[in-house]
Parts: sequence; structure tokens; C-alpha cells
Amino acid sequence: MTNTKTFSETDLIQFTGSEHWYRHALVRDILYTDGVKYVAETAGAYWLNDEIALTQRFDKRIAAEEFQLWRLTVNPDHSATLVCEDGDGGSVFTRLIEFTDFPRAEISFYLVNKTILLPSEY
Repeated sequence: MTNTKTFSETDLIQFTGSEHWYRHALVRDILYTDGVKYVAETAGAYWLNDEIALTQRFDKRIAAEEFQLWRLTVNPDHSATLVCEDGDGGSVFTRLIEFTDFPRAEISFYLVNKTILLPSEY
């Protein structure tokens, strides 16, 4: 199924906190915010939450990073790169994604205290 929904930067910056926290279905100690839920629902991108959460469970080196910046960059051919950086700009994880219909060229999330959030929600 091809994703036809999109959202703008203006849509994202309206999230400046979260009234609700949602528990990840597979990695129960990972939470995510209203803004992250909005992105997942609007873009059909719960898979992106899964990538971030599951990496915490299976890569202890990444899970040990207290502050993480996750950036998805989508290429014109619909391939993508998901990168996790530590708080000092060093790359600690990279995953190549063969295909995605994610509607934006780039999006970033933070993972802080086991919670995935939009930068505007930090």
C-alpha cells in the first residue's frame, strides 16, 4: 500500500509537549509521545518506531546512550538511511532501508529516558 498522506514542518512544531505517553507494543519499556504517534499514524510509519525501539533491545551499545538523535533521510528513489547519533554528533548506528513511502525527505526524533519524541517536544 502506498502512502498518500503528508504533513508539514508546521504540523510537527505544534507538538511542544505530550499529554499522553504510549507504550511500545514490543519493547514495553520504551514510550513515545503524541507527536511521534501523529507521525506514525499520518505517515503509516509505525515501522519507524519499531526500528528505534527494537534497536534499544538488541544493541546494548546504543541503549547505553542516554541521549539519541535518530534521523531518517529519504532518497529520491525511495530508499532511505536511518542514523542514530549520540549527543555529541557521533554516529552510533546506521541502517539502509531499501524502500519506504515515507512522505518527507527527512525527519528527526530524540530518544531520551527511554522515550521517543519529536525535537519540538524536548
